[in-house]
Amino acid sequence: MAGERRESRASLVVRIATEELLMPPADPAPDAPVAELNMRVNTLRREMGREDIGFLVLTDRKNIEYLTDYKSLSWGYHSRPLFVVVDHHDVVAIVNRTEARNLESKSRPFDVAYYDGYLAEGARALVQTLADRDPDATERTGIDYGQDMFGRGSLQIVEGLKSRGARAPLVDGTGVLWRTRMIKSPFEAQLKRTSFSIVNAAFDDAVAAASLGVSEIELCRNIQSRIVLNGADSFDPIAMTFCRGTFNYSRPPTDARLQPGQYVWTDFRSTYSGYPADRNRTARGGDPEPWEVDIYSKVRAVTVELASGIRSGMTCGDVFDNYERLWGDAGLPAAYGLVSRIGHGGGLDVTEPPSISRGNTDVIAPGMILHLEPKLELDGAVFQFEEVVYIKDDGVEFLSSLSPERVPVIR
Repeated sequence: MAGERRESRASLVVRIATEELLMPPADPAPDAPVAELNMRVNTLRREMGREDIGFLVLTDRKNIEYLTDYKSLSWGYHSRPLFVVVDHHDVVAIVNRTEARNLESKSRPFDVAYYDGYLAEGARALVQTLADRDPDATERTGIDYGQDMFGRGSLQIVEGLKSRGARAPLVDGTGVLWRTRMIKSPFEAQLKRTSFSIVNAAFDDAVAAASLGVSEIELCRNIQSRIVLNGADSFDPIAMTFCRGTFNYSRPPTDARLQPGQYVWTDFRSTYSGYPADRNRTARGGDPEPWEVDIYSKVRAVTVELASGIRSGMTCGDVFDNYERLWGDAGLPAAYGLVSRIGHGGGLDVTEPPSISRGNTDVIAPGMILHLEPKLELDGAVFQFEEVVYIKDDGVEFLSSLSPERVPVIR
């Protein structure tokens, strides 16, 4: 009708997601119990003792929230950073005074040292905190700069800590942090379960409502709107690729539209209480051919059997050996090889140690969360199933519902 206003594409996506929302929103995430935080700090101190580290400086948001459970919107800015110092007696947060009302709104399981100003003043306050506790500068200081961990860097922090003298060297503290964080408590495992349920429902419902001709960006926004409505705290950009061969897994979604025979490949980055739901999912545009059904079934079966067979005490290399045996027994061609590992740890970060790779001698222990996701590209199609297990004393528990037995189809 002339003059009738059309509903915008963005509002249409949100309205459809709202009307078709099938999952009741997850409850707000609970605070970490004090006993949980005490356990984390005590474990970290034991690891610090193993490496003769007297002080550990935390600058990374995930590390700070893990040890303190302190949530602040100030992480959205860089001008007034938050730091934490852990020693064998105290946990001290070095915080800009603008945080005072938030910090003092309830009891906190750590001490606070306020500073006025910006990064330079915060860096000086951090160094002074160590000087007050170790005036003779005799203790080794670790900092969370290293492999798979990128704290908020500052030359003022590094130079200030180094200036304390050679008797108090600055060392990489990521080893003690990963050995602590790799072992997840049942409390953490439950947060991951909820995070996975949010994205699984969002993907399943969005794919069920989609049709051929949908664009990458439309399907991406539809999934993301459902993720938020399902109760996620946030949604980072996710990969959303439509293709029949020549997959580009790293680019942002575009306005390319889904054609018959193409595959949808996506990887989630939403979080619940800070715990991301890293989960790869696929779908096909139009009905698959018989050979695609067969390969889909074989890759899925190998992935599920591989994940089910992990046991505490195995090495990551043992798991990789099992993968190669199962893959070969299934008669599958060579898997995607640009990534040397077929799985990884998960927790507060999307990917964490250990890596499930050939020859890796890292030992799998109860409490680890592992993602298994070998990928096969074949004749333009892509087959991948990211299954996630929580390692128990006597086996594994899947933290997410398994990938569908049949390929999801968009018609």
